[in-house]
Amino acid sequence: MDKERLRERVWDDLEESGEARFPFPPHGRIPNFAGADDAAERLADTGAWRDADVIKANPDAPQLPVRRAALRQGKTVYMAVPRLRDEKCFLRLDPAEIEDIDHATTVGGSAEVGVQVGPDEMERVDLIVSGSVAVTADGERVGKGEGYSDLEFAVLWELGLVEETTPVATTVHERQLVEADVPTGDHDVPLDLIVTPGRTLRTGGGETPAGIDWALLSDERRAEIPVLSRFDPR
Repeated sequence: MDKERLRERVWDDLEESGEARFPFPPHGRIPNFAGADDAAERLADTGAWRDADVIKANPDAPQLPVRRAALRQGKTVYMAVPRLRDEKCFLRLDPAEIEDIDHATTVGGSAEVGVQVGPDEMERVDLIVSGSVAVTADGERVGKGEGYSDLEFAVLWELGLVEETTPVATTVHERQLVEADVPTGDHDVPLDLIVTPGRTLRTGGGETPAGIDWALLSDERRAEIPVLSRFDPR
C-alpha cells in the first residue's frame, strides 16, 4: 500500500472511531489520540527513556505529554524549528531555565521560552521521539508526508549528534499500528520503540540512514534550509 493511501486510511479510522482528539480533524497532521498521556507514561518506563538526559522530540499534540514528562524529570528537550527554516534550526528547552513547563511544551510556548540554537550549540541526543501517522511492528514509520522528521535525523547525524545506536521511539494509538507493506527508502529512519497506551513494542529497528540523501533534495529545498549549506557536497 502506498503511503498516502495508508495515511488516509488511518486518519479516517481515528476520526470515525472517535479515538481522535483535538486538534480536529486528524487529517493532514500527526494525529492526536485518546490515551496519549498513557502512552507517554509507558514510554517513560523504558530503559531508553531512563538512560536519556537529552531528548529530541517533535512538536505535535500527541507528544505533548512526552515533552512535559521529559522536562519534569530534568531532561533537556530539543525541537526543530518549523521546516528547519533558520540557521539556528533547533529550540532548546532546558528545565533549569523554565518556570512554567505546561506552557513551555505547547507549540506557542516553546517558541516563546525556548532558546533557538545552532547546531554547534547542541548537546548529543540520547533519544529521539518522532510523531507518526502509521507504524508497523517491524519499525516502519509513516509520517504526514513532508519528510522533515527524517531530514532532522539526517542533519543530526551529519553533526555527530546521533548515531546508529541512538534509539528512536514513537507514541501512537493502537489503531495506528498497521499490518501493511510500507514502501520505505534508504532515508527513512526506522523505529526501535513503538509505544501505545496499552503496550510497548521493541522492533529491533532496521538499518539507520547515514546522513543526508542529497538525491531527494531539490535546489529549492536546499535553499530553504540554511543549515544544509554546511554539508552540501556540490
